[in-house]
Amino acid sequence: MASPRKTHHLHSVQLDEESLAAASRDQEQERQIAIFDLLEENYFAPEGAEGGPYALQMGLVDNRLVLDVSGPEYERRHILSLSPFRSLIRDYFMICESYFQAIRNATPAQIEALDMGRRGLHNEASELLRTRLKGKIDTDLDTARRLFTLICALYRRG
Repeated sequence: MASPRKTHHLHSVQLDEESLAAASRDQEQERQIAIFDLLEENYFAPEGAEGGPYALQMGLVDNRLVLDVSGPEYERRHILSLSPFRSLIRDYFMICESYFQAIRNATPAQIEALDMGRRGLHNEASELLRTRLKGKIDTDLDTARRLFTLICALYRRG
């Protein structure tokens, strides 16, 4: 029998193009890396699903996150309020902007400090996402981190 990590995973991730805003080169690269890394390795186990792989379509509807998940004999839409994420997303945007600017002209110590702050916020938001998905979709921390990056990409439009 295959391990849960082998059967419960995403094989495709699509972002609703209408939900996306124009992105800077750094933001677009971050989004592409998140999708690439997510597809390379992830753990994604929807509640009640026998096994994957799964396709995920992410978007925003009425300022709510919509996750459309489909897989073998499984199809479900999950809708999450973004309200609990707003302050984390706002702080994450600010620190990312500072980080991207620092890469161009700050000292290594300044860049490292910003990166540590960015990772800390990212981890906090990822844990919140895992909590909000409890009973719907189980993920590991790395998968939640990459999903949070994609949530930020969608949220930028507003």
